[in-house]
Amino acid sequence: MKTLNECYLYGIIDAGYIVRERLPTITSQLLEGGTDIIQLRAKGHSPREVLAMAIEIAPLCRSSGIPFILNDHPELVREAGADGAHVGQDDLSISEARRLAGPGAIIGKSTHSVEQAIAASTEAPDYIGFGPIFATPTKPDYPPIGTEGIQKVHAQLSLPIFCIGGIKLSNLRHVLDTGARRVVIVSDLLLADDPSGRVADCKSVLNSSWRA
Repeated sequence: MKTLNECYLYGIIDAGYIVRERLPTITSQLLEGGTDIIQLRAKGHSPREVLAMAIEIAPLCRSSGIPFILNDHPELVREAGADGAHVGQDDLSISEARRLAGPGAIIGKSTHSVEQAIAASTEAPDYIGFGPIFATPTKPDYPPIGTEGIQKVHAQLSLPIFCIGGIKLSNLRHVLDTGARRVVIVSDLLLADDPSGRVADCKSVLNSSWRA
């Protein structure tokens, strides 16, 4: 399985964008395109529903050697066959999420400012999400923080940092030019006419940035 240090493009399978029946198909398309890590986000669904979705997605990720993360629900990680969980600012602590998810689970945490990112790092998450960089309907309650803090947070922290929020192929180069190394892309992948091709295009931009 890819390590987090090898993961640069983080795809989120958001049940708010994709009908239930298409979740395995869109997962396969993102994997085919080259997504490095995948998360299932199913806000508003019951734990039983989340588990059912995750059980379908986990084998696809495993066969591709790609980490599979559950948004929230660390208690379902082992039963779902997932590799870890992602928690928000108002959710469980990293230590509690680790206890529920089990030994070796990947635990990530959302942060919405440089100060939150630094504070989160003291809990020793495996990675953090940093954003929303731009306005996004996925996080309507959080104002965009812009790109100004990207260089600062990377200068102060050594763990993997995934910039998130309104990032798409059309602005990916700009985000990378401001210091981002890893990104989360949601709707621009899920709603593309060719999700696999869109992933490949984003990976091409990331690859060219690494070589620069």
